[in-house]
Amino acid sequence: MKDAKMEPRLIDASTNGVARRIAKELGLSEAQVVAVLELFEQGSSVPFIARYRKEVTGSLDETVITAIRDRDEKIQELEKRRAAILESLIERELLSDELRVTLLSAQTMTALEDAYLPYRPKRRTRALVAAEKGLTPLADIILSQSPNLDPDVAASEFISDEKGVKTAADAIAGALDILSERFSENTEARRETRKIFARKSVLKSAIVKGAKEDDPETAVYRDYFDWSESVLAMPSHRVLAIFRGEKEGHLSVSAEPPEPDCVSVLKRMFVSGTSASSRLVADAVCDGYRRLLKPSMENELRGVLKKRADAEAIRIFADNAREVLMASPMGRKATLAIDPGLRTGCKVVCLDSQGRLLQSDVIFPFLGEGQKKAAAEKILSLIKKHDIRALAIGNGTAGRETEAFVRSLNIPPDLIIASVNESGASIYSASETARKEFPNHDITVRGAVSIGRRLMDPLAELVKIDPKSIGVGQYQHDVDQKELKKSLDDVVTRCVNAVGVEVNTASVELLSYVSGLNRQAAEQLIKYREANGAFESRESLKKVPRLGPKTFEQSAGFLRVRSSANPLDASAVHPENYSTVEKMASGLGCSVAELMSSPELRAGIKIEKFVSDKAGLPTLKDILQELAKPGRDPRTAFEAFAFDPSVREMRDLRIGMILPGVVTNVTAFGAFVDIGVHQDGLLHISRMSDTFVENPQAVLKPGQRVKAAVIDVDEKRKRVSLSMKKQDLEKSEKHGTV
Repeated sequence: MKDAKMEPRLIDASTNGVARRIAKELGLSEAQVVAVLELFEQGSSVPFIARYRKEVTGSLDETVITAIRDRDEKIQELEKRRAAILESLIERELLSDELRVTLLSAQTMTALEDAYLPYRPKRRTRALVAAEKGLTPLADIILSQSPNLDPDVAASEFISDEKGVKTAADAIAGALDILSERFSENTEARRETRKIFARKSVLKSAIVKGAKEDDPETAVYRDYFDWSESVLAMPSHRVLAIFRGEKEGHLSVSAEPPEPDCVSVLKRMFVSGTSASSRLVADAVCDGYRRLLKPSMENELRGVLKKRADAEAIRIFADNAREVLMASPMGRKATLAIDPGLRTGCKVVCLDSQGRLLQSDVIFPFLGEGQKKAAAEKILSLIKKHDIRALAIGNGTAGRETEAFVRSLNIPPDLIIASVNESGASIYSASETARKEFPNHDITVRGAVSIGRRLMDPLAELVKIDPKSIGVGQYQHDVDQKELKKSLDDVVTRCVNAVGVEVNTASVELLSYVSGLNRQAAEQLIKYREANGAFESRESLKKVPRLGPKTFEQSAGFLRVRSSANPLDASAVHPENYSTVEKMASGLGCSVAELMSSPELRAGIKIEKFVSDKAGLPTLKDILQELAKPGRDPRTAFEAFAFDPSVREMRDLRIGMILPGVVTNVTAFGAFVDIGVHQDGLLHISRMSDTFVENPQAVLKPGQRVKAAVIDVDEKRKRVSLSMKKQDLEKSEKHGTV
C-alpha cells in the first residue's frame, strides 16, 4: 500500500489510551507510538520516518513502524464500528446506561459484537415469532426453575387462538425458542464456548457425497478425503488447501469440539436444580447450542483459521517477494536478451547499457542445421555490432536448449551468460505499461526486453508488474486480496526506497513507489523531465509543478541525481542535512567532495559537535556511513550462475545426482528449486538440513544458490524430490558442475 496521509482518526493518538494500548502490545514506549502516529498524521511515509526521523521515534525500524500503523488502523476500525453501533441503538431508543458502558469498554471487535448481538436488527427468528405471541413472560417463568412449578399449568395461561398458541405444548415450545436464542446470544456463554472451540476443535474434511475419487479435479485433494486434525496444530498451507477444496465443491468440511464439552459448560451456566422446568431449560441449552451457537462459533472459528492462515501465507509471500526484488543486479551493461521458443523461434533483442531497445530479431536454432547456423551467425553479429557484454536467456520452454546453443558459440569468454526467471514477463508484455513503452512492437519483443532488463536490474523491472505475478506465493488466490496487496505494496515500497532511485532514468512505476510520491506525482515528474531535460540537482526537483515542499521533504532523500555537481545529490543524505555536512567539511578545511573521498578526513570528524534539532547522533552516524559509501546499493554483488550442462530434461535425471540449483519459492512445507529441467524440484522441510527445521525461510531464500541431491523422480506426475541432508549428499555420486 503506498504510504499516504492516513484518514483522520476518530480518536487522537495521545488520548483514550490508544498509544498506550499499541505500546503495550508491541513492547514500546508510549512516546514512541505517539511520535510515529503524529508523523503519519503529518503525511510522513514509513521509509521516511525510519530513515530520517530516528531521533523522534527512538530509531524504530520499518517493521515496527509498519506494525504501529497497522495496529492503529485496526483500532480506528473498532472505533468506527463502535460509533455506528451506538448511533443505531440511540436511533432505536435501545441504549441504556449499562449497555453504553459495556460497549465503550469493549477492547476488541469480538467483544463489541458480542455485546451488540442481542440488540442487532435481525430477520424473523423463531424466538422473535414467539415473543410476538406474548411468550416472553413464560420463558422467564420457566427460566426461574422453581422446584414447585408445573410448566404445563403455567403454559396453559398463554394459550390463545388469536395469537396462534393452540396448546400448552405450543406455548412451551415458543418459550424454549426464546430461551435458546437468549442463551446463544449471552456474552459469557459465547466467551466460554469460544474458548472451547479454540482449544479443542478438530477440523475434519471428507470427499463430498457423489464425487468420484478418480476425477482429476477431485483427485488433487486425495490427501483430504478422510482428514481429521486439531485446529491448534494445523499449518497455514493445509488450512488453505482444505478450504479451497471445499470452495471448489470437492470436500465437505467441519470444525468443532466435542459437543458434550460445550453443552456441559452451558448447562452449568443456565441450569439449576432437577425440576421439570430445569429439564426444559436444559433442552433449550442443547437446542440453542446445536441450532444457533454452534454454527455461529464454527463460522467464527473458520474465520479465525482462515485469517491466521492468510496472515502466514501473506507473510511467506512478502518475505519471498522481498528476496526476489532485492536480487543482485548485473548492472548497466549492453545486453542481448533471448526469449526462447522451439517452432516459433527465439525472439532476440539488443539493449544498450541503459536498457533502451536497439534492435530486435528472430532466430530458429532448432529447425535444422541450416537455421541453426544462421542463428549462430546472427547472434555473433549482434554481439559485435552492439558491443554486447551479457546474454540473458529466459528460463521457460526451450530455455536450457537455447542456453546450450549459446554456450556452444565462439563468444568472448568474459561475456556473461545468465538464465533469467521469466515469471510475470508475459504479464508485463501484455500490460498497458509495455504498450506505452513499445507501441510499435508486439508482445514477444516486449517480453524479451523484460528478460534483459531483469538481468540488469530486477527491482526496476519487476515493479512494472503486480507483485502477485512474481511467482513466489502460496495459495495466493485464496488469501485476503486486500491484505495481500497491502503487504506486497509495503514490500515493494521498502525495497525501492532501500535501494534509492536515479531520478533521470527511472520509470513512472519505479518512481511511484518512492516515499512521498504517487503515480500522479511520478507522471508529473517524468513529464517535466521529458520537456526540460535531465534534472541537474535535487534542488531542481522543486521546479516540477505541484511537487510541493512536503512531497520534496518525503522523497528527496530517496531520489538520486548522480550527474549533479553536488556529490550529496547522489547519496542518501537528505537535503535538510546538507548544511551539516558542509559544516563538517568547512571545519576540516576541505570541500564536501574531498570529505567524501577521504577516510582520513572523515575520521577526524567529532560528530557530537554537530548535534542539532535537525540531526541527532543516530542521523549523524547515518550521514558518516553514507559519506563513506554514497548511494550504496544494499543488494549483494552479482554472480553468474550455470546449471549442469548435461541435465536439461527430467529424463536426464538420475537418483543420486548432485546438482546446482536456484531456489524459486519457499513455502511453509519446504522450498522449490530450479535445477534446469523445466520442473522445479521439491526440497521438503524434512530434507533441508541435518537438524530440525521449524521455518524453511530461516534456511533458504528465493534466488539462493544451492547444491542438492536427487532422491526421487516421477516423470509421470512431473515431480522431483531433492535433499540437502548431509547423508544424502554423501551417498550420492558426484555429478556435474556445482
